[in-house]
Amino acid sequence: MTEDEIIRQCQAGDRDAFRLLVEQYKDVLYGTAYLMTNSRTIAEDQVQEAFISAWKGIGSFQMGRPMKPWLVRILVNKVISYRRANSNPTLPLDLESSANSAMDDPTEEVDRRDQLRQALLQLSQEQRQVVLLRYFTGLSLVETSAVLGRREGTVKAQAHRALEQLRNLLGEDNDQ
Repeated sequence: MTEDEIIRQCQAGDRDAFRLLVEQYKDVLYGTAYLMTNSRTIAEDQVQEAFISAWKGIGSFQMGRPMKPWLVRILVNKVISYRRANSNPTLPLDLESSANSAMDDPTEEVDRRDQLRQALLQLSQEQRQVVLLRYFTGLSLVETSAVLGRREGTVKAQAHRALEQLRNLLGEDNDQ
């Protein structure tokens, strides 16, 4: 069954068809939410809220458009709304505990991941969103622009500046 057929069934009220979409996209949404919140619990809650909103709004989904950017946009909006409502601290406890465990584990990979997490936290929220969506979620420039409601040129410039800043924060040579 194609994605368009599944969506048509969802629009007709078929919850089993919607479960197929949930299964297909739950991991990418969870990964995105976790990268944005650094909390497993909050990420799980926001993914669930995003899927609830998607189910409620599936009737207005335009056929022929890709589902992934639509779902990611719903999720990003949920996470942003959650942040506004809850005023989370800059360094959530989950990230702090993973930083402490990285110090206990001397492997280079764990240390490098921790450095990347810390560097991502130093980016502006706009730059961090672009990096997470483009490079961790795997959305195209066009899809990232659509999800964030920004012009492609703006997203491209933010990605360029963010990657440059990440290279500087991670101590990498910019000439590579």
